[in-house]
Amino acid sequence: MNCRLSFEFFPPKTDKGRDKLQHVISDLGAYNPEFFSVTYGAGGSTRDGTQNTITEVLNAGYQAAPHLSFGGDDEAAMEKMLNDYKDAGVKRIVALRGDVPSGSGAVKLVYANELVEFIRKTTGDHFHIEVAAYPEIHPESDSFTSDLDYFKAKIDAGANSAITQYFFNADAYFYYVDQCQKLGVDAPIYPASCPSPTMKV
Repeated sequence: MNCRLSFEFFPPKTDKGRDKLQHVISDLGAYNPEFFSVTYGAGGSTRDGTQNTITEVLNAGYQAAPHLSFGGDDEAAMEKMLNDYKDAGVKRIVALRGDVPSGSGAVKLVYANELVEFIRKTTGDHFHIEVAAYPEIHPESDSFTSDLDYFKAKIDAGANSAITQYFFNADAYFYYVDQCQKLGVDAPIYPASCPSPTMKV
């Protein structure tokens, strides 16, 4: 099993939350995580908050990995965002299809493999690109087989590694990794887990 430690935040919405974030980064930093990732709301709805939180993590001296999806942005806006992250010292991106915000059905979904291709075209090999994996199958997939094909497409597009969705059956993870390897996918697939409900941060 590929293992490492990272922590995921979603951007705080209040001044109190931002103050608490600084303390939480310091507390969790004691565990020496490989990076902190920061989520990106549906359709890019937390774009500024994500970028600000990434800055907080970098200023605290840790590696930061923003989640990223096209949302409602065009290629020019995405290119600027990638270059801003590059200039800020970000070295890792979590590339996702993302979700359409409620009431925004006109937004065109850009699939994660397309985003990975765009990142590679725009910034070459600067970023280590993470993508999502679903050992218990993405809820919108037609089948386990098609889900594996979608995942392979993300790796083939240039992703370096993957982070799984939370799963509740460990056997599902090991079976998923085995099936990916049979398709020729040798990129690391890191299992994600929920923090303990008693964990205080």
